[in-house]
Amino acid sequence: YQEMITHLAMMSHPDPRKILVIGGGDGGVLREIVKHPSVEKAVLCDIDGVVAEVSKKFLPEMAVGYTSDKVEEHIDNGLIFIKKRQNYYDVIITDSSDPEGPAKALFEKPYFKDCYDALTDGGVITTQGSENFWLNNNFIAKLKKDCKEVFPVVEWAWTSVPTYPSGSIGFLVGTKDKNRNVKKPLRTLPQEEEDKLFKYYNKETHSASFILPTFARKVIGSV
Repeated sequence: YQEMITHLAMMSHPDPRKILVIGGGDGGVLREIVKHPSVEKAVLCDIDGVVAEVSKKFLPEMAVGYTSDKVEEHIDNGLIFIKKRQNYYDVIITDSSDPEGPAKALFEKPYFKDCYDALTDGGVITTQGSENFWLNNNFIAKLKKDCKEVFPVVEWAWTSVPTYPSGSIGFLVGTKDKNRNVKKPLRTLPQEEEDKLFKYYNKETHSASFILPTFARKVIGSV
């Protein structure tokens, strides 16, 4: 899922230079971000520094992104950290836990507004969009509705992850550009380069991730 939550946003922006990750302390999203040559700075803010320490020690293939000199790491509350800069980031990726306990606020309208304010014109967000359409259709629809009250364009995508409940997880993808279609990648790579850089993501999976089965489309797609 780290490829999808990252590249759905990155490939929906014409020139992503400054990126913010809220959560994602394991470093997997950072690993994917720094694959983009346009990136000048990748800022990560996680509330739990132990996550990064453990990942660097035991999951070096996932934490490899931390070795990039483009990465800036902060141990802080993302809800507070995101308010520190406005009109600064091109892409914001929220790689959080489920909408319970401390992470609940990352799924609410005030946080989406803070993301909007922190983004440059045409900026893009992706966020963990609850679990999946097998379990949480009504919650996903409300989440999408709340986000659409802030961003002019919001879509819900999903990907297959066998270790997650019911084998899939979803993402909200939003942009400040009312004319942009995030369902189609704004930038693409030749297949040879895709095959080299990614294990899951490609231009086809980007578009396909927004296709919903009929029962889910009636609830989520109608928002």
